[in-house]
Amino acid sequence: MKRIVGLFTTMALLAGCQQVQSEHVSSPDIAVINANVVTFNGKAAQLLSERAVYIENDRIQAVVPMAAARNLPESTRLIDAADGYVLAGFTEMHGHVPPATDFGDLPRRYADDMLYLYVANGVTTVRGMLGYPHQLQLKTDIAEGRRQGPTLYLAGPSFNGNSIESVEQATQRVIEQREQGWDLLKIHPGLTLAEYRALARTARDSDMDFAGHVPKDVGLKVALEEGQRTIDHMDGYLEFVDALERPITEQELAQLVDLTLQYDVGVVPTQALWSTLIGAEDPQQLAHYPELDLVPPSVREGWLGYYQQPSMGYFNQDQADVQQQNRQALLKALHDADAKLIFGTDAPQLFSVPGFSIHHEIRIMQQAGIPLEAIYYYATVAAGDYFAEQDRFGRIEGGHRADFMVLSENPLEDAEALRQVLGVMVRGEWLSRNDIDKKLQEIRAAYQ
Repeated sequence: MKRIVGLFTTMALLAGCQQVQSEHVSSPDIAVINANVVTFNGKAAQLLSERAVYIENDRIQAVVPMAAARNLPESTRLIDAADGYVLAGFTEMHGHVPPATDFGDLPRRYADDMLYLYVANGVTTVRGMLGYPHQLQLKTDIAEGRRQGPTLYLAGPSFNGNSIESVEQATQRVIEQREQGWDLLKIHPGLTLAEYRALARTARDSDMDFAGHVPKDVGLKVALEEGQRTIDHMDGYLEFVDALERPITEQELAQLVDLTLQYDVGVVPTQALWSTLIGAEDPQQLAHYPELDLVPPSVREGWLGYYQQPSMGYFNQDQADVQQQNRQALLKALHDADAKLIFGTDAPQLFSVPGFSIHHEIRIMQQAGIPLEAIYYYATVAAGDYFAEQDRFGRIEGGHRADFMVLSENPLEDAEALRQVLGVMVRGEWLSRNDIDKKLQEIRAAYQ
């Protein structure tokens, strides 16, 4: 027995030596050194101090203590985080990706500029929720290194009351979008119940996700029963309990939470954008967002004129405050019940500038009572779990996509730290603060 115990002890020591040795002889392409790494144990954030993050190609190779980060080859590029903080890149779960061609009065460069604004703010993955011609080429170009931008997962052109006129057409369009290579189907208002059911049935048979809005003729319960992957903007929730024009009750909140948990649906709240759409925000405050000079004049002018001539059917300024209060209460109830929340801002749309919009969304989520570490979890780990069948990202761990931001201040103490970006790693490509500032200056000058 002593010999067996001794044998196992020897084997354990050898394994430990081999592990240390493997750390010493690692030859990463890049090593981000002197970093504090934000990780998650379940949904609880943890801070690993004095770490080095090794990167090989587009993957995190390992996260090791600085004491083990020695004997790296001269070929390894060292990036000194200078005791800064590494946080996984955010995912924009309800983003909009412009077409890669001239579009109305928007310049050709608009798509590239908006994609860059995402990554400049640490948003390294975008689920695009409205397909346009040539978007799939954008996705391929980014993946193959011909363009800078976040990794894209794209919904095709939307299913809505104008694009779909029959059950047969709904069925056929699902098949077409699958064959064209779109990642999911986007649901917009206007579908009939029969059209929606046909779409859902064909999507399930085709192994395609469908997500987005809840058409009025469908309703929340049917959308959940049919397997809609995410409900975006919490669409259909307040309508289900008829709480658009009066305070929602605790009993109604419990009913909505129970439905969400029963069907295990993802919820993408987009609180800041929706508060603006319905008329609950202060137009003067919106007009002074400093990032507005990073979008084309025609876009900026349309946003600034929204409250004078609202173009969205959701605008209801008389009831906007009670609606937003109800939405905030629902968000908090879903969080408290451990529902499947995932972060999204609906950029670029109506004062929601790509990347910069995360700061407004975080602020409003905090006002609802959501802890900061939970918001980061929804923007990183939860999104990575959603796409687990496609790739590994959302955590600072070996094997995950090398997508993260390096911050000068501790993001767990204050969300303002997200504005103090020292650099962003996107699929193993390092964008320094100097690189980002130069590009932002160029974009700003183009849209003066």
